[in-house]
Amino acid sequence: MTGPWPSPRGAAVATARLRVLPEDFQVDEQLGFEPEGEGEHLFLSLRKRGLDTEAVAQRLARWAAVAPSAVSYAGRKDRHAVTTQWFSVQLPGRADPDPALLAEDEALAVLAMARHPRKLRRGVHRGNAFRLRLRELTPVGGGDLRGPLEARLLDLSRRGAPNYFGEQRFGSGGSNLAQARRWRDGGRPPGGRGRRGMLLSALRAEAFNTLLAERVRAGDWETVAPGDVCQLAGSRSLFAHDGSDDLAARAAAGDLHLALPLPGRGERREGADARARQDAAWSSLVTDLAHLERVGVELAYRAARVLPGDFAWEFCDDGSLILTFTLVTGSFATAVVAELVDYSHKEQAGP
Repeated sequence: MTGPWPSPRGAAVATARLRVLPEDFQVDEQLGFEPEGEGEHLFLSLRKRGLDTEAVAQRLARWAAVAPSAVSYAGRKDRHAVTTQWFSVQLPGRADPDPALLAEDEALAVLAMARHPRKLRRGVHRGNAFRLRLRELTPVGGGDLRGPLEARLLDLSRRGAPNYFGEQRFGSGGSNLAQARRWRDGGRPPGGRGRRGMLLSALRAEAFNTLLAERVRAGDWETVAPGDVCQLAGSRSLFAHDGSDDLAARAAAGDLHLALPLPGRGERREGADARARQDAAWSSLVTDLAHLERVGVELAYRAARVLPGDFAWEFCDDGSLILTFTLVTGSFATAVVAELVDYSHKEQAGP
């Protein structure tokens, strides 16, 4: 299963179109620190339109005349969108190439350049800021549109959303997941470390979403109980629920979240009952889990809930809805949108 995943709010109250134009999906990467101004790594802030992250990385390698491995970035960004994103290029003992030779068309613009001693690593950025436009809003079953949508918006601003991996992680039509399972079943390993990592990430995302869906159906995705693993909001700090009375109140206040495992090698931190519950939810994925361990992926944890920051919305005269919010690194804007409407993409629905 790659979706749709269950929502604690029930069925969507409206349908909408997302990404009719690239400008309908705008993302600004928030690095969270400033490059130091010196070092062998050139940091570049780039604005891209209609390009995926890997295509930009390849263009950077050609521009700087370096191997693709010398180019790094903190996170992947959508292709059918307008996004700003940081990259780093390792240039020991070399001058900065001419930025005018990089932005060779309107699809790419250089916003800033600065040196730094260390390369940009995956997941080091603080988060992302989004500005999304939902078009062709239509109430499900007819009737009032704005009232039910505003009720959902208010509830989402207060309670947040299940922190599902978005469909982007699984590839078009679940293609990444399908290829990962062909490899799992003895097929030819995919070429390139990046491609292998993407396929393994799809398997882990499916496993995580499966656990989160079980908690959503049970109604305890935003609470914690003895035996659960907790994660402090805004950090990667994890600890086991030890029965302390204040942890439920801290979860309700958004100070901490339930954390669920991303499978791999390592000892899970849940209590026996919580582990048994997870194993039952994973009963159809045992071959995926075995493959992840066999290839050496390490166990990790991910928060079950995401709370959008600076959440705001605007109903426009053309019938569209604009959403603005920030999300921590690794969370998907589409998981937030799915709590509001049943959406389709331009590339799925046609012109």
